[in-house]
Amino acid sequence: MKKYTYTEKQDTRSGFGAGMTELGQKNENVVALCADLVGSLKIAPFIKENPERFFQCGISEANMIGVSAGLTIGGKIPFATTFANFATGRVYDQIRQSVAYSNKNVKICASHAGITLGEDGATHQILEDLGMMKMLPGMTVINPCDYNQTKAATIAIAEHEGPVYLRFGRPKVPIFTDPDQKFEIGKAWMVNEGKDVSIFATGHLVWEAILAGEMLEKEGIDAEIINIHTIKPLDEEAILKSVKKTGCAVSAEEHNRLGGLGDSIAQVIVKNQLVPQEYVAVDDSFGESGTPEKLMEKYGLTAKDIVAAAKRAIERK
Repeated sequence: MKKYTYTEKQDTRSGFGAGMTELGQKNENVVALCADLVGSLKIAPFIKENPERFFQCGISEANMIGVSAGLTIGGKIPFATTFANFATGRVYDQIRQSVAYSNKNVKICASHAGITLGEDGATHQILEDLGMMKMLPGMTVINPCDYNQTKAATIAIAEHEGPVYLRFGRPKVPIFTDPDQKFEIGKAWMVNEGKDVSIFATGHLVWEAILAGEMLEKEGIDAEIINIHTIKPLDEEAILKSVKKTGCAVSAEEHNRLGGLGDSIAQVIVKNQLVPQEYVAVDDSFGESGTPEKLMEKYGLTAKDIVAAAKRAIERK
């Protein structure tokens, strides 16, 4: 098992903020919009340096999406920012009609996603957003794993032509990826090569998958761990190459079991290389108020849950 260490933890939303600051300095067409959550989205430095390129839309998310679509007509690259629940569930119609249908170059950047939002509770802990967004034709969907990868993804999507949904979160998580990495949309990252089970993880669950791999190694199980940071377009080649070698799969995500990464992987497997697959995800449920750590444990999203899923998948070979 390849060893990964970290010296500090940081929230992925801060990686987004750092990426926006760099984009503000490099790309004059990048503009930012927000729905009254500047502090939460970590874009204050961008605004300070580029006040004329910021639009405060207030608590009016639908209008923010419409304004973003309009800005693209003039050649701007709008980054529309708010909480993931408001960025998707509240304004799905506007995204479908004004952005996806006409293939507008809008970047929907959503913080506070998933159950690790914590104490704010079920009304804010959206667990359906990846599924909602990946169903939209032409929408690219990205869910990075740490501060560095989120920063790199933020910079990369500015160069991508077309609508993007970028998802990140509030809790501080280990920084373990390369600070100088090149982010490739649609290209999975091999975290650790193995031969016994394929673990496909995304977002905050990538670090949990690494911990699970270390635990499995102690039991003589060699896990292949792949970071699927791009949910759509999905790196089908990487998935198939892995499961052909290991003969079984585990998907791990901080999302509803229905409609997320696991279902996308299952479609690839059932069409091309039928192998047993186990899901680590929230099991068709809303969340609740609590600390991120307690909620991860209660809803089965920890390293030990990935270990158990891996063992079940191996038994089903």
